[in-house]
Amino acid sequence: MYEYIIGKIEWVGPEYIVVDHNGIGYQLVTPNPFVFRPSNEEIKVYTHHYVREDIMMLYGFKTMDERTLFQKLLSVSGIGPKGALAIVATGEPNKIVQAIEEEDETFLTKFPGVGKKTARQMILDLKGKLEKVFGVVQVDLFTDIDAIEEKEQAASSLDDAMEALKALGYADKETKKLIPILKAENLSTDEYIKKALQLLLQAKR
Repeated sequence: MYEYIIGKIEWVGPEYIVVDHNGIGYQLVTPNPFVFRPSNEEIKVYTHHYVREDIMMLYGFKTMDERTLFQKLLSVSGIGPKGALAIVATGEPNKIVQAIEEEDETFLTKFPGVGKKTARQMILDLKGKLEKVFGVVQVDLFTDIDAIEEKEQAASSLDDAMEALKALGYADKETKKLIPILKAENLSTDEYIKKALQLLLQAKR
């Protein structure tokens, strides 16, 4: 419902911050409130509006990556907002994603409220679904950094293009067939969309 709030940080406490936007104070529960400082300068805080039968809360995050990880964690059975906040509070989403991809249960169970059962559920629910979002890559001395960045940028552009096609009304069944063809090219999102539309239109003739 709310993508972000731009305003001045009026107050910082152990559980939440207060952002003043046009004279209205928004209480935002954050993973680590103390990464924010009261200031007269306006900043952008990314938000998640959480609604349940007995609660309605606004959660705030310094980066989009933190907000995205929080949302992904909420989709895991056994993890609620409090548990998700504790995990996101590390401030390093990539480390969490890497632990999930490597099935590192020992690391995941270090967080409060996360036992072996919940850690296993996190891996089952999220493994393979986060790399596209966070671009976690193992780098060694023989890794071509430029090649990795170029590949990640192309993959991100292709993902964005697929989402745009979905928004246009094309079915996943139609668009997924195009991925192997489009992957062979390094294009911008706009170019991927145009290419995909050409292929889709050709297929319908």
